[in-house]
Order: sequence, then structure tokens, then C-alpha cells
Amino acid sequence: MTELLTKKTFLEKVFNFEKNKEWKFEGDIPCVIDFYADWCGPCKMVAPVLEELSETYKGKINIYKVDTEAEQELAAAFGIRSIPSILFVPKDGEPQMAQGALPKHQLEQIFKDVLKVSK
Repeated sequence: MTELLTKKTFLEKVFNFEKNKEWKFEGDIPCVIDFYADWCGPCKMVAPVLEELSETYKGKINIYKVDTEAEQELAAAFGIRSIPSILFVPKDGEPQMAQGALPKHQLEQIFKDVLKVSK
């Protein structure tokens, strides 16, 4: 199941950008962060796909959501200008951002290529 992050939980589970200038992932397994808004049509299309993938990859990838309306500081910190924007965070290495409602097969390809995780 996808988990909704606030700034506080984001700092604990993903990246404490108040403490670290350089990227430092705080999690134990790779994660995906869906920056969305309730009013966004494409966000509503990608949400069930991410829910399904969170079950398929349970224990291998954490899938989080950030409401850009409620967490404007987080959205600004990542330069979110269009939604959905999806941040792919590998265990080691730099995160990568993708924009738009990506289809399931493309998300799974990114999981494999960027996060180094397969089913």
C-alpha cells in the first residue's frame, strides 16, 4: 500500500534536505515518490497502478505519495512544476525524476533500470 508522506516523514524516510546538502538516502530499500494533487486527472490514472505495484514489489520497494497542495515546501524543494511527477530513488546513487502518468510497463522498466529491482 502506498504511504502518504508529510515533510516530517519525508525527512526521516527519504532525504533530510534540511541537514544534508548532498543527496543522502535515509531508507533501507529503494523508493518511488508520487508527487500528486487531488484535482489532477493524470494523477488519478497513475494512482491505482502504483497501488498495484506496491503490492507486487512489497518488501523490495516503498511507494510513497506527496500531496503537492498540502506539502508545498516539499514540492518546491524538488522543483515540481507539473504533476504527476514521480521520483525514483535507488538504494545507492542519484534519484531520477519522471513526469506524467507513466504506464505500468514503463514504471516496471524504470524499477529495473534505475532501482535495480525486478519482481
